[in-house]
Amino acid sequence: MRSRMFGRTGRSVKGIGFGAWAIGAAWGKVDDGESIAALHAALDAGVDFIDTADVYGDGHSEKLIARVLKERGGERPFVATKAGRRLPAQTVAGYSAENLQGWIERSLSNLEVDTLDLVQLHCPPTDAYYHPEIFARMDDLVAQGKIRHYGVSVERVEEALKAIEYPNVASVQIIYNAFRLRPAKLFFKEAQRRNVAVIARVPLASGLLSGKFKADTKFETDDHRQFNRHGEAFDVGETFSGVPYDVGLAAVEKLRPLVAGDATLAQFALRWILMNEAMTVVIPGAKNPQQAQANVAAAALPALSAETMVAVEKIYAEDIKPHVHQRW
Repeated sequence: MRSRMFGRTGRSVKGIGFGAWAIGAAWGKVDDGESIAALHAALDAGVDFIDTADVYGDGHSEKLIARVLKERGGERPFVATKAGRRLPAQTVAGYSAENLQGWIERSLSNLEVDTLDLVQLHCPPTDAYYHPEIFARMDDLVAQGKIRHYGVSVERVEEALKAIEYPNVASVQIIYNAFRLRPAKLFFKEAQRRNVAVIARVPLASGLLSGKFKADTKFETDDHRQFNRHGEAFDVGETFSGVPYDVGLAAVEKLRPLVAGDATLAQFALRWILMNEAMTVVIPGAKNPQQAQANVAAAALPALSAETMVAVEKIYAEDIKPHVHQRW
């Protein structure tokens, strides 16, 4: 995998990382043995960026990562976590110095480190981006040696654009995939201009872009693809990228003929994201070693043709854009 500079941090990362939400919770049944094997397989294949959060399984994801890295020893990958979703309700006041300090201390303990590589504010309310004191508190945590760098994970393009006005925001994590094209229109250009790393989350639209789902596919009750289809638990844009399930299924069938050779639709979707030079790292999840290895293999696919890129945009414009474009 080709390495890309991670913004202004001085570090570089490979194009495919490991998204550790699924090994924590909210994606149906998870087996810790398989999760650990998936992490090992990803790292063996060259992955050097892991993304997690303090709320993924109430810290379980962070603890599994710590366990695997302790087992392996040697050079550590770049591990990013997130803070803020432990609040019972998202308010600006909730991002107090006391709360931020507490969340950071908890993640330090879970990940068994003295300093966190990267802490991302975890989809705070939009108003938070207009409160410089919150970002000053993150600067204080850097000065204390608790964190090396900080960034944000956002729901909306407007939040991303506001966040990167703060000079020490090192990265922005945003939903970007073949069903969510808007970030590439303005935000990516601004991120490049300011040398801010871009992390693409939900790259497979919660699995829709794997091409494995059907109209009658059943999801477990503890899987957000079952319980959050209409935003019942958190922002609906996190589930299937906000695309109505039936609309997404139909669009997938239009994408399928664009996949060449032995590649899977999921690998095609990941390679499509990496075609954008503003992209730093993509973080697909994996619940077993086979998924982890397949994700990494996507980076080795040939570059997609200009005709293919145009065809993907056409499908988005005709089928997906009315449902998501101006919402996020």
